[in-house]
Order: sequence, then structure tokens, then C-alpha cells
Amino acid sequence: MSLSQKLANYIHSTTYDDLPKNVVSFTNLCVLDYFGSALAGASKSPVKMIDELVKEMGGKQHASLVTGGKSSTINAAFVNGAASHIVELDDIHKSSIIHAATVVIPAALAVAEFKKRTGKELITAIVAGYEVCYRIGEAVSPSHYYYWHNTATCGTFGAAAAAAKMLDLGEGQIIHALGNAGTQAAGLWEFIEDGAMTKQLHPGKAAMNGVISALLAKKGFTGAQKILEGNRGFFKAMSDDYQAEKITAGLGDQYKIMENSFKIHASCRHTHPAMDLMISLKNERSINIDEINQINVQTYQVGYNITNNDQPDSEYASKFSLQFCTALALINGKGGSEQFNNQTLWENGIRELMKRVNVQVSSEIDQFYPEKWGTSVEVYMKSGEVIKRSTDFPKGDPENPVSVDELVNKFMNLARSIPENERMGFVHKVLHLETIDSIRGLMESISYGK
Repeated sequence: MSLSQKLANYIHSTTYDDLPKNVVSFTNLCVLDYFGSALAGASKSPVKMIDELVKEMGGKQHASLVTGGKSSTINAAFVNGAASHIVELDDIHKSSIIHAATVVIPAALAVAEFKKRTGKELITAIVAGYEVCYRIGEAVSPSHYYYWHNTATCGTFGAAAAAAKMLDLGEGQIIHALGNAGTQAAGLWEFIEDGAMTKQLHPGKAAMNGVISALLAKKGFTGAQKILEGNRGFFKAMSDDYQAEKITAGLGDQYKIMENSFKIHASCRHTHPAMDLMISLKNERSINIDEINQINVQTYQVGYNITNNDQPDSEYASKFSLQFCTALALINGKGGSEQFNNQTLWENGIRELMKRVNVQVSSEIDQFYPEKWGTSVEVYMKSGEVIKRSTDFPKGDPENPVSVDELVNKFMNLARSIPENERMGFVHKVLHLETIDSIRGLMESISYGK
């Protein structure tokens, strides 16, 4: 039996009644967290461009856009996926290095609204989508991650799985959907070199391509039967050290969505451990920034590759600069979306402290990545004192969780385009998603773009 067959069997056979209550409740939190990021990103320039393109091209009004109005199911997945990734507050899974909410949830929502599915059906589809993309991401990482943006590549499979579940495809159809999702899986990291808008294209197209794959499969459109392990398939083409056994180990007995991490800082997740340590230090004691000689930040190789930038020249680049994020967190004691702007980017105090931030790779920390995204920090004071801090799990990881109240507050802060009384009502609906008879009503309950 091929890996696609095994995944298809899992996707097809999983039902809402199989899901433990804690999995249902946690999935609802993932959906709420998704909406916060998507609504906050709806007004950003790259998303507006995508929205303009979609509206220029037209489409039947099947599903709601976070940018306002409705469009086709495919277009909704595209726009709503792109919008959810831009403020850098979307969820993350450590082992697979995937922001699943940005691809799985917009794909599932678009089809759910189109087909008038229930909250229970949506929850089941999202759980299946997270499971599939996380397992594929774990199988090809970490080597895949050097060139390929896992959210875009592996996420396409998760979007297809969720859409297939929403469409109630048979096992054979799901295999075809996964085959065509895999052949569309793309997304190169080169965009990070110049801060290109491509990053928003990645989740948007992954969600869109997943939906396309599932919709075509429903019509009988065939796809590769062994898209993962085949001789010219995903594994061999896109990973140097893939581990195929991770696709099926514990499949059906585990719920990978429960391994999900939530972000509280509006920057690349690889910067978060150091930011946590700096914020904690600022809260513990008074630090005179002028009395600091040097700050040594030790991280893992992947974190270094992505975030070692001592001269960020844009708000976007600052989110991927470990030097900037370390200095910002120690000086301001915060890392929310309001902290990343042109004012803080060029603030003299932050810029001066950045010059004293030395980022290094620690072989000891690196050996535990990606299971642990660890960081150690040493602050050398002019007095001779050395302040040492370390962490294995940034805030928001399952091992260092955020509370429900913290996630609700995060949504309330991000979704300010919606009147406060409507926000609270929406929170209640999402946290009780399993009671909703039609996702269409949920989507239309938000005053998108008004």
C-alpha cells in the first residue's frame, strides 16, 4: 500500500466522533488564532494587491474574503491564505516547521462555506489537514527547509487533505488529490534575501492549490499514485535525508495538531526564544543599556541561517533579524505587532545595542533541533557581571503554553477592523465551533472590509 493510500484511508475514515474533547477545543483555538492573523493582514499592501487581482479576474461568489466581499472558493483560499501569514503571528509546528493555519484553515473554510458544511465537519477537516502536512514536513525536514519553505510545499498537502474531507471524497479520489497537490508544491526561500512579497504568495497558493486538487479529484481528474515515495516524487526531489516512516508512525492514534505552537511575538519564530529571555530579564531587573558590553546569542544552525542579519533595512527585514529582535525585546520589553515599524527600525538605542549583539551557532543546541528550538543568551556588563539565560521552548510551545485568555486577547488586538462587540460574539462562536450548523453563517457574521 502506498503512502498516499495510507493517508487517504486516514483522511477518509476520520470522523468528528473520533476526536477527543481536548482536540476539538484546541482546534477551535487554532481557528481563532488564524482569524486574528488573517484579519490583521487583510489591510497590508501585498494582500491588497492579491485582492485587487482576484477581483479583477472575477469569480462566482461562493466564499468570503477577509479583504471584503466574496469570490470563488479557489480565490477565497488564495486571498485568505495570503492574509494570514503577513503579520508573523500565525501558528507553527516545531518538528515540521510549518505554519499550518495559513494553508489548511483557509482551504477548509472556503470549501465549507461553499458547501454549507457544519462546524463539526470543519473541525474534522482541519485536524486531518494538520495531521497530513505535519507528518510530511517531519519526513523531509530539516534538509528540505534549507531551500524550500515548508509551509508552502508540505502545506499544500494539508490544504488538499482538508479540502478533500470537506468535499467528502472517496479514498481513490483523495489519492489523486494528494498526487496533484504534491506536483504543485513549491516555495523557495530566496524571497528572504530581499524581503520580497513572495512570502505571502506561498500560503495563498498552497491553500489555493490544495483546493484545486480536491475539486479536480471530485471530477475524476487523476494524480500520481506515489507522489511522496515515487522515483520522481516529492521525497527524492526535495529532501536529502527523508524519513518515510514518519508518515505513518502512530497515524490514527495521535493528533499532531496538539503539538501546535502559538506565536506571541510578531516576528520569525526563530527569534522568539531570545526575545522571551530578553523580556524576562527586563521584567526581573533594571538593566542600564549603556552598561552592556556585549550580548552573545547562541542558537541552532537553521535559526542562524534565517535570522542572522545585523543590518535590517525594512520593517519586514527586522522581523527576520535576531540582532534587532534581541535588542528590541530588551529595550522595550515587548514583541507584539505594534513594536515592528519604521520608528523602532531606526531607533538609535536599538541600533546601538544591535552592534553589541553577537549571534553564534551552538553545536549543543543545534543537535536537538527541530524538537527543541533552544537559545542561550549571555549579557556581559561593563562591571564584569555576566548574566546568563537559556530556554528550550519559546512561549507558546506545548511545553511552555499560552492560556486561552492570552489567545483571546491576542485575537481582540489583531481584529480591530471589527467592532469590539462583534469581536466578542465572534470569539464565542469560534470557541464553540462544534455547535455551528453552517460555516456560511459564521463567515458572514464578520463585517469584512466594512
